[in-house]
Amino acid sequence: MKNKSLVAINDLSRDEIVKILNLAEEFEKNPIQNTLCQKVVATLFFEPSTRTRLSFESAVNRLGGRVIGFSEASNTSVTKGESLKDTILTVANYSDMIVMRHPVEGSARYASEISPVPIINAGDGANQHPTQTLLDLFSIRKTQGTLNNLNIFLVGDLKYGRTVHSLLMAMSHFGATFTFVSPNELRMPDEYKIYLEEKGLKFSEQTDLNENLDKADIIYMTRVQKERFSDPVEYEKVKNVYVLREGMLQNTKENMRVLHPLPRVNEIHTDVDKNPKAYYFPQTMNGVFTRMAIMSLIFGLE
Repeated sequence: MKNKSLVAINDLSRDEIVKILNLAEEFEKNPIQNTLCQKVVATLFFEPSTRTRLSFESAVNRLGGRVIGFSEASNTSVTKGESLKDTILTVANYSDMIVMRHPVEGSARYASEISPVPIINAGDGANQHPTQTLLDLFSIRKTQGTLNNLNIFLVGDLKYGRTVHSLLMAMSHFGATFTFVSPNELRMPDEYKIYLEEKGLKFSEQTDLNENLDKADIIYMTRVQKERFSDPVEYEKVKNVYVLREGMLQNTKENMRVLHPLPRVNEIHTDVDKNPKAYYFPQTMNGVFTRMAIMSLIFGLE
């Protein structure tokens, strides 16, 4: 991984994924390091973010590095018409690495091809979010004791949800079985189902969230993303289609955990928060350790 960009989860081999998770585990034991001393990381967020941006900045600070950047494009020269290319080439002069979130699919790949410093994709439209996936894998392994042969329920916006697309591809290395739960309007795109078929992995689709929950090892909830809909009427039709309630967890496996990339809107009721199977808030802390590992490996520092 040294000096390489991280644009998509399939940029990483199974061994590289495991190496990141093992290093994240070490950082969890000893989170204050000095491995990024004299390194400057630029965080360029052309889309709003709370957890991803702050966890990256927390990771850099815990590793002794420095952070520059912006949290919304309205405060930048983009409003004056500056191209993405010019922004990347300029910021690369000020930093040793760029973490970027952008609303356009493929923008991170393009940035990695023109940038003289490594690019980490912090989300490009409905395409990929590889660092979220790695923290999800870390959370799954930590709660289940393994990544192998698990039944993963992906729930909600499976059409536009970049987190579920990336997680599906990553978990395919570990023999997962998938259950897709979504309204017909937000079904998993065919390209990802074809991907699983080519890997010889099992998946099923359903519209009822209550169905087969007792078989889940992980329930991965997602919000219906208003910003991905061009037609507000279509959004209103599906925005509250699934709400996970505490009572729905009664017959689930003892070790089952509920994950969510956050922010949530209405898809997980607050009565779930007190249930020990709710793991979405600890999941956010795992993002710090995972991103510490990712940056350290890209810089060639451990």
